[in-house]
Amino acid sequence: MSPLDKIDLRLMDVLQVNAHMTSGELAEVLNLSPSQAGRRKQRLEQEGFITNYVARPDPGKLGLTVQAFVQVQTATHNPETHKAFLSLTRLQPEIIAAWTLTGEADYLLRVVCSDLKALNRLVQDILLPHPAVGRVQSQIVMDQIKADSPLPTVG
Repeated sequence: MSPLDKIDLRLMDVLQVNAHMTSGELAEVLNLSPSQAGRRKQRLEQEGFITNYVARPDPGKLGLTVQAFVQVQTATHNPETHKAFLSLTRLQPEIIAAWTLTGEADYLLRVVCSDLKALNRLVQDILLPHPAVGRVQSQIVMDQIKADSPLPTVG
């Protein structure tokens, strides 16, 4: 892997704000030629610094009006339980992000649903009956005061 320089870091900052920029547009911002900008971007992708590009639809416009964070404690702590729960999180489209945690809860799930009934179904009919799950605690988001934002610049 090549070491990152200030131009690489700036390139990643710019792409986090607008991933649709052409090599020509990136070149202008970075004060490089379009071919240099394109090669740097391609190298960052190949080396895994940039893992993918995504669109972020507005959940509310899609009818997904309830967002919640769900803490899950497993019933037991063993590799089979962990594997079974990971499989569950991957199969449920309402679970848009999941983390393992230290502390009381073992997992934190970020969930989006169409309404409170859909959230209740997810918790009552899918999470709680799962053999890996011991306890579930939900926090419903009232308002998102800061949207997902770019990563901070390192270096």
